[in-house]
Amino acid sequence: MAVSKDEGPVLPEPLVRVLGEYERHLISERDLAAHTVRAYLGDLNSLLEHASRLGIDNVGELDLRALRSWLAKQQSLGKSRTTLARRASAARVFTAWLARTDRAVGDVGASLGSPKKHQSLPPVLRTDEAADLIRAAATLADDGSPLGLRDVAMLELLYATAIRVGELVGLDIDDLDTGRRVIRVFGKGRKERSVPYGVPAARAVDRWLTLGRPALRVDGAGAALFLGARGRRIDQRMVRELVHRRITEVPGAPDIGPHGLRHTAATHLLEGGADLRSVQEILGHASLATTQLYTHVTTDRLRQAYRQAHPRA
Repeated sequence: MAVSKDEGPVLPEPLVRVLGEYERHLISERDLAAHTVRAYLGDLNSLLEHASRLGIDNVGELDLRALRSWLAKQQSLGKSRTTLARRASAARVFTAWLARTDRAVGDVGASLGSPKKHQSLPPVLRTDEAADLIRAAATLADDGSPLGLRDVAMLELLYATAIRVGELVGLDIDDLDTGRRVIRVFGKGRKERSVPYGVPAARAVDRWLTLGRPALRVDGAGAALFLGARGRRIDQRMVRELVHRRITEVPGAPDIGPHGLRHTAATHLLEGGADLRSVQEILGHASLATTQLYTHVTTDRLRQAYRQAHPRA
């Protein structure tokens, strides 16, 4: 028998064992990030605790009624629709794995519904504001300081490629194909994709590699593309602080971080005429439905421009 991490019942040993097997599956087979694995396990621990209260001590006994009862309990505790949707998704992935590995007769979670999440995007920069953001950073880097060159290169690359901040800090020098101006990115689940970048980003990265990185690099830096002030691979917190700090130098711009810069790049791609499927590949979205969120932003802007410009709007 094993005690749950939260206050609750003691989970039957068969449930504890399956939870451990599922954790190994998430880590070794799906190669998920540690925080993602923790989130999955936290949701499933809650589910199995609820199932145990219902007298279920084997995953083969899980049924749709138990899953729905669990979600209803979460709702009664005041969990948000976003949390409920995430937990329902975690349950569906789990029951699909149970069925696929013959730990259950069928996939009982396949019919499990969940409340729709509020789909909202952070504010984005206008094209002129994005240009001002990088121009302000470039002005401060005119003295050729290593940190200034690095900051410009990171901002250019974030905006040019719409990659996630975790993907940026994980880049190695060998991930750059300078001839074709393409970077190799490892996204969620270690899925690999290639993302193009433009001439301004290429110039900024080249200056960083030639003049900035050698001045900061210390033993142990390895092949990391971007380094912190101490000469080792930069971390996500420093990049977030950089973006927030630089955005304050752009009059009237919304306060956004690297994620907002990613949304900005995606929005500008669509506004510039890129097709939705191409933007999906650039962003590394598994589902086209996720990318379609950006069409709401561009449609709203078109509607606003129409109201301002058309005489019969």
